[in-house]
Amino acid sequence: MSQSKQQVYRLNTGGRIDRSRTLSFTFNGQRYQGHPGDTLASALLANGVDIVNRSFKYSRPRGIVAAGAEEPNAIVQLGSSEAAQVPNVRATQQALYDGLAASSTNGWPNVQRDLMGLFGKLGGQFMPPGFYYKTFMAPASMWLTYEKYIRKAAGLGRSPMEADPDNYDHFNQHCDVLVVGAGAAGLAAALAAARSGARVIVADEQEEMGGSLLASRETLEGKPADQWVARVMDELAGCENVTLLPRTTANGYHDHNFVTLHERRTEHLGDTAPVENGHRQVRARLHRVRAGQVILSTGAHERPLVYAGNDVPGNLLAGAVSTYIRRYGVAPGRKLVLSTSNDYGYRAALDWKESGCEVVAIVDAREAPAGDWVDAARAQGIKIITGSAVIEAKGSNRVTAARVAKIDIEAFKVSGPVQELACDTIASSGGYSPVIHLASHTGARPTWRDDILGFVPGLVKGVQACGGANGCYALGDVLAEGVEAGIKAAAAMGHAVQTVTLPSAERLQQGPAVALFQVPHEKPTLRGPKQFVDLQNDVTAAGIELATREGFESIEHIKRYTAMGFGTDQGKLGNINGMAIAARCLNRSIPEVGTTVFRPNYTPVTFGAIVGRHCRDLFDPERYTALHQWHVERGAEFEDVGQWKRPWYYPEKVNGKTETMHEAVARECLAVREKVGILDASTLGKIDIQGPDAREFLARVYTNKWEKLAVGKCRYGLMCKDDGMVTDDGVTSCLAENHFLMTTTTGGAAAILEWLELWHQTEWPELDVYFSSVTDHWATMTITGPEARKLLAEISDLDLDRDSFKFMDWRSGKVAGVPARVFRISFTGELTFEINVQANYAMHVWQTLFKHGEKYGLTPYGTETMHVLRAEKGFIIVGQETDGSVTPEDLGMQWCVGYDKPYSWIGKRALTRSDTKRENRKQLVGLRPKDPKVILEEGAQIVLDPKHAIPMPMVGHVTSSYYSPILDSGFALAVVKGGHQKLGETVYLPMADGQTHEAEIVSTIFYDPKGERQHV
Repeated sequence: MSQSKQQVYRLNTGGRIDRSRTLSFTFNGQRYQGHPGDTLASALLANGVDIVNRSFKYSRPRGIVAAGAEEPNAIVQLGSSEAAQVPNVRATQQALYDGLAASSTNGWPNVQRDLMGLFGKLGGQFMPPGFYYKTFMAPASMWLTYEKYIRKAAGLGRSPMEADPDNYDHFNQHCDVLVVGAGAAGLAAALAAARSGARVIVADEQEEMGGSLLASRETLEGKPADQWVARVMDELAGCENVTLLPRTTANGYHDHNFVTLHERRTEHLGDTAPVENGHRQVRARLHRVRAGQVILSTGAHERPLVYAGNDVPGNLLAGAVSTYIRRYGVAPGRKLVLSTSNDYGYRAALDWKESGCEVVAIVDAREAPAGDWVDAARAQGIKIITGSAVIEAKGSNRVTAARVAKIDIEAFKVSGPVQELACDTIASSGGYSPVIHLASHTGARPTWRDDILGFVPGLVKGVQACGGANGCYALGDVLAEGVEAGIKAAAAMGHAVQTVTLPSAERLQQGPAVALFQVPHEKPTLRGPKQFVDLQNDVTAAGIELATREGFESIEHIKRYTAMGFGTDQGKLGNINGMAIAARCLNRSIPEVGTTVFRPNYTPVTFGAIVGRHCRDLFDPERYTALHQWHVERGAEFEDVGQWKRPWYYPEKVNGKTETMHEAVARECLAVREKVGILDASTLGKIDIQGPDAREFLARVYTNKWEKLAVGKCRYGLMCKDDGMVTDDGVTSCLAENHFLMTTTTGGAAAILEWLELWHQTEWPELDVYFSSVTDHWATMTITGPEARKLLAEISDLDLDRDSFKFMDWRSGKVAGVPARVFRISFTGELTFEINVQANYAMHVWQTLFKHGEKYGLTPYGTETMHVLRAEKGFIIVGQETDGSVTPEDLGMQWCVGYDKPYSWIGKRALTRSDTKRENRKQLVGLRPKDPKVILEEGAQIVLDPKHAIPMPMVGHVTSSYYSPILDSGFALAVVKGGHQKLGETVYLPMADGQTHEAEIVSTIFYDPKGERQHV
């Protein structure tokens, strides 16, 4: 072994690291060295760092246990600056780079000497599962104080306090075959599918593809297995139909083979992404993949044995020991004791011996182990103690010895004398657990197999599992399963099958494993030293046993009571052992106890990758109409409506002074009422609806009838949620027998399109109907006022005669020489024409209208004027007159509800409930202030008795309130309890400044109550 000062546990030879280069990094402020190809974990082990963290609950010292995503302890904080801080990073998955700065997430004042550790040691026995629930329930007033200190004591890192300098993005991808995991099975599957011509994506979470073959003792064709990996990778990299994604974790598996992949693109290069050609590169990417077929070749996690003191630094998985030796050239100790229940564990002892270190003993729980690896160990002269197990690890900050004894697995007791073996490392292997997490995301329940002592994934349509993920561990069989899965997947996607010649793998003889999960101790579980099941969450075997004693029988309840499998760990190492312990305590079998539900994400994903480019300026993009520049040049003030910038009003200069909003709106209102105004209404939501069942679909989503709407006609409609409350309104026009154009509110367009798709896809998939958003395709210019017909007649070829182009008709023709759809609908109560043209022609048509409209006094008006005009007519705005608790009847719009339609519609059932028929529901009314100069405040509360003691009973509130130039007074719309029966009554509106306004309840229509002006 090398005795270099910097890397005392680095072997002189071996590993896949680049020894020609040295990288410098810091951990907890101490500087160390490593090599390219190292992970942070392998570099820490090479430098003899034993304690990497303190445990979640008891603040016990913790060391590195595993070598991959299953690592429970080495959760670190990364970042050399505040902006670059990243919490919850597994040291086993973080590639080493020069200048890397990492620190432990727990431990005060430092991880070596943690004061909380003293508290955990002395008071740990008083903190069993449920401790917080039982102890801090009273007094209730103190909970906020308790919570502050509990949260401070817990946690796995912290968020940065400065803005993230990096960029992230999303990719949407489709493929024929998605292969998750690029070990032996995954590479074989990808090769078979690729040769068949399928479009293949291969995702693997490691820095290099190859999985366990990168650290394997086994050979293929008599050569090291990693040589076969290199050949396959070269072939796949040369295939145009294959995308290789290393450093990419499949985090979530959703319906219909939709899989999210988290690719760490530059996290191996620095704590911020490098800058190339003046542009910062992407740090991480979220791939959203829709796959025809999915192959899960995710492998298996080795299970540790549960014994006393198994959390002391120096306790590792047997497979991790082999990985660090063979892949990273690190022996994480000097003297090894191996405790195993199967043949696979022997590989660690053989690798340890070949590295030049001492194997004190192999402790095998089986009475008569036999197999090729067992024979190899005996040939090396390694001492094998059979029928026994390590029952306790001794040591505090590092293992100093292993206590070994004969055990009776069936009786769950120590059956022989205890001997103590001096060592600094204990490796354990309790068998393998297939990685079933992704398959579980689909809702498929896993199946227990006694022959492998593990669960295998339940599968849904279009999914296959192969290799370790399917409980197959012999290398030759793994390769065969992978090829078979790849061929089946490619064939399912219609590709011709191509043969793949498998390399020959040595068939090793192995003896059966024994079912050992928890190792018995001389003392009962509840009284003996702590035996940890879930190392990340400090869940012990005693905690699980106590939970069953307290009446928790469901494994899901046990999980929540003890925290087993919580957090970033997701039960990768501990769940099977925990279930087995619960099964023993409940006198049930493991399949009877079952598994907990695994949820996304499989490993932590940065918020940056989830958000992608949807941040900063793109978090909520500003949308502009095709006429936006004209509005800017005209000096318009804008307001945000949804994501759109809409002209609010157009202040003009009068006698050298710029108009106030009140003055500008008054001028615009009078222009519409007396001459003609023009509004850019392009932002209205427009949904193109087509299909043989379009008419029936409209009748199901709207409250009124649509079966008789003729081509060329328009109809106003109300839309309710399934609770009967109004959610949107708008005019829908019949363009052809099976073709309609629906308009929605500006802010509700996207939500309504989603709502339509939701009902179509989930409730009425039998209806043949299609929806397309065309909001951006069409620019809408509304000309309204007494002179509107004269103006449009000058630049249009349409017959605009009142009798030939009636109110609520639409026509197609040309306006300013441009093909257009013109709708005679009105939101102002005046003669109105809505001109729709392809958006690229909007500016031409708009300017032509102004050129010809000058003699008619054409005036642009904004949304504030639109609000005044529509309120004068009693027209509602959804979201202003409605708040999610208002029905069509509350609005006085019973005329818009078709209770006698031949089929049900959304909200119909809810509108028959007694609550929606109450007489004292808030109903829409008009309010006329007794003082015409008063403009009531929107939101002002309405009372019947202003002298009532506070708190006054409130009967409603103001929804819209404006000054009307045409009426020369203030007016308002409001919702009042039983308002429809209170016309003519006086109500009061107490204000915060002590004033009380009086108002009369009147009709909602303040202007032109007969509607004559819009029909001229």
